[in-house]
Amino acid sequence: MQNNTEHTQKDTNAIEEVLQETSFGKGLQEFLDFKIIDFEYGTGADAHQIILRVKYLILVVLVMIMTTFLLRWIKKLVTRRLPNEDKVKFNTVFSFTRWIIYLVVILIVLDASGFNVTAFFAASAALLIGIGLALQTLFQDIISGIFILIDRSVQVGDIIELEGKVGRVEEIKLRTTRAVTIDNKVLIIPNHQYLGNSLYNWTQNGKTTREHVTIGVAYGSDVNLVKELLLKAAKSHTMVLKYPEPLVLFENFGDSALEFRLIFSLNDSFIGAIPKSDLRFEIDKLFRANNITIPFPQRDIHIISKSSESQ
Repeated sequence: MQNNTEHTQKDTNAIEEVLQETSFGKGLQEFLDFKIIDFEYGTGADAHQIILRVKYLILVVLVMIMTTFLLRWIKKLVTRRLPNEDKVKFNTVFSFTRWIIYLVVILIVLDASGFNVTAFFAASAALLIGIGLALQTLFQDIISGIFILIDRSVQVGDIIELEGKVGRVEEIKLRTTRAVTIDNKVLIIPNHQYLGNSLYNWTQNGKTTREHVTIGVAYGSDVNLVKELLLKAAKSHTMVLKYPEPLVLFENFGDSALEFRLIFSLNDSFIGAIPKSDLRFEIDKLFRANNITIPFPQRDIHIISKSSESQ
């Protein structure tokens, strides 16, 4: 780095000598040497002078323009034969990487031009620490977004559940994921929440999901008839898939009822609440028609009078 700085400085001095031979050159030289920033940081042996001249700024702009064209060419070269899905992922990651490259290029150019980058960072240490702490969550979101795009744990169209909230993923950005809930509310999820919370992806294994409805019937009911009626209700609904076939489980002898679970499959669990509601209506109708009772919760209460205690 030191060699590059000395070489750049020598070239700059040679150009300055040529320009100073003309009046126009002298004026241009004064303009290029104009100090935009000029202050001294520290005292004694630790003193550092920071000077930013116009010529340094112009050089940075020129190099940035060249870097932009180079990055565009690299992007076009890499994405030329990529599938559309992979191209979108690359563009998202590339947009973040591009700014890092710009920052590195600026620092290299300024250092090679003679600008005291080390002194600038030393003078701005407290400010940079504050900015770093403030941007900590932002960088967590960005890194998480890159991981999501690379490992494909979440994709557009997936139905996800996070912290009790369910939504269909509409867009995955570098910092946030945009999902829409069943009641058409937009859910904005910061990507860093994927790192610290359990994420349920309802559709990663396919759109078909297993749903269930629980029901309790009175003791003494014909359990075989209950099973038959539950299967009839499931098979009559247009949204319930024929395969895998609906299934009825006799789960438990509860405190107040015989507990059953009707299990069925849907190809769109995002609106699963609708067929579940329809099935409950149909089950209630069938149970009434066949004299199957859905009992109220029952509790035994024992009353002890004071007179009987005294005797």
